[in-house]
Amino acid sequence: MSAAVPIELSGDRYSRHLLQLKLNQAQAEEAMERAEDSAQNSETDSLEASVLLFASQHPQFGQAKVASALTSIGQRISPSGVRYIWKKHNLETAYKRLKALQKLSARIASKLTVSQLSMLKRGDVTRKLAQISRGGTGDETVAPDGRKKQILKAAAELFVKHGYGGTSIRDIAQQVGLLPGSVYHHFPNKEDLFVGIHCEGFRQLVMGSENAVRNEADPWRRLELACAVHIDSAVAGDAIARITAIGLFAIHEDRLQKRLEKDRKKYDQKFRKLVTDLNLPRATNRSIFRLALLGALNWTLVWYRPGKATPEEIAGELIQIFRGVA
Repeated sequence: MSAAVPIELSGDRYSRHLLQLKLNQAQAEEAMERAEDSAQNSETDSLEASVLLFASQHPQFGQAKVASALTSIGQRISPSGVRYIWKKHNLETAYKRLKALQKLSARIASKLTVSQLSMLKRGDVTRKLAQISRGGTGDETVAPDGRKKQILKAAAELFVKHGYGGTSIRDIAQQVGLLPGSVYHHFPNKEDLFVGIHCEGFRQLVMGSENAVRNEADPWRRLELACAVHIDSAVAGDAIARITAIGLFAIHEDRLQKRLEKDRKKYDQKFRKLVTDLNLPRATNRSIFRLALLGALNWTLVWYRPGKATPEEIAGELIQIFRGVA
């Protein structure tokens, strides 16, 4: 509270005193405004720091999950507010947050978790696919087909590790670094994912066998090369190839069996053609010959051990046996 103006002040002296009081009041008001701004900025800075802390501790969390977690501890913020802060620091995707965390970890000699490293690796592959599909522009937008393949690969890896029943859509989404809704956008349910894995696996098998035999004229050699591709896919391929190999001789429920039938038949037709081209004795039942050979190829998934015979060597031995029998 300012002191009363002395009565004896008059003229210029009184005017100067009034001016000083007004200046003091203006300075006080400005100081109060600065204090209020500082408090607001402090609160904003604290909230921003919390969002960034979550980005470093849980880079896979989506904006809604971060907003909910912060609100539960008294720091109210909307999902769009979280995203605004992420974009401000170029952290709006899980991949970017992991990349930033990777750089930070390198500086402070700490390590990312196995799960985080796996997400980064898949993200790197996805962006390479995106660059290729967009003519190498470096744009980080993932092509829809590339994203779909990424989801299939992650699902296959989890199915191999935990089984079909032990894997959820949420697990698959987390593995890819997406929200579950993004997975559902490509695959309405888990069964569609399972069928999609087989479709992709059979596509790779057909393409691989066609490429292998393209420049070979001898029918027996063509069959041997196709067998080598089949064995290699089953015992040394990625998770998609392994799931497909298991599915080649697995018996599923009727509804699922019918959904897989089309792709199986397409691949079977390739071997039917290869066997038809062989110079076999007239009395040979070519269907049984083909099915017996496919059964032998599939069984390598059970007994094969790395470091011994190669897929090519095994294929050669099998063809010698079947050729001798024929």
